[in-house]
Amino acid sequence: MDYSSYANQGGSPVSGAISLILAVVVIVAMWKLFEKGGEAGWKSLIPVYNCYTWFKMVEGSGWKFLLLIIPIVNIVVTFKLYINTAKMFGQSTLFGVAMVFFPYIMLPILAFSNN
Repeated sequence: MDYSSYANQGGSPVSGAISLILAVVVIVAMWKLFEKGGEAGWKSLIPVYNCYTWFKMVEGSGWKFLLLIIPIVNIVVTFKLYINTAKMFGQSTLFGVAMVFFPYIMLPILAFSNN
């Protein structure tokens, strides 16, 4: 039996630790953003409901998150959500665009800023 094919399955412990750290950073940042936006922080932990709440907080209607299901439209909606989130907290449009491409950096900056 050749066990060499099993050696390449799974990730390294280092990449797993980095992924875990990034996940915790984003969870804490989203919790803080929800609190800054007037919502309870725990709402950021529940899948789907967190999208509904984020859209309600930023766009005014939570049901707009269903537009994320539509291909191509979801790209436009995502950019709009991030840009409006940045503007809601006093940041520029460029900051919102950067949030789309670098969420692990920009979300914590937005969450822990004084805006």
